[in-house]
Parts: sequence; structure tokens; C-alpha cells
Amino acid sequence: MAAEEQVLSPAQRKPTSRKALYTALSVAIVINLAYLFGNHQGWIEDVFIGITVVVLLGVIVTDAWMRKTGLR
Repeated sequence: MAAEEQVLSPAQRKPTSRKALYTALSVAIVINLAYLFGNHQGWIEDVFIGITVVVLLGVIVTDAWMRKTGLR
């Protein structure tokens, strides 16, 4: 069975859809921002939600920059 399968390098595989990645990360950002309007009293949750949103936004910006400069 293994003799019939082709050997592919990682560069030959189909890349992940950039539009799907950006859409999923954007939805995750909106959902995380919606958590700020909840029934909680402390501020520590808001800090972690803010950090999560900044990290997700950083992934989008970094990926767009890397694709624009040809590094990815």
C-alpha cells in the first residue's frame, strides 16, 4: 500500500487559503471583543481578552506583511 503513494515535499502540498484564515481570525476577534460586554465585575478578564485580540490581530498583520514581502 505504501509503495503506491507519492512522496510529496511540504512545498508541493496545497497551501492554506489566506481568505479562510483571515475570515476565521476576524470572527475570533469579534467573538473575543463581545466577551467584554458580559456579566463580570473584575478587570483581569478584560486584560486577557485584550491580549488575545492583540495576538490574533498580530497574526493577521504578520501574515499579510510576510506575503507582501515574499517571505512566505
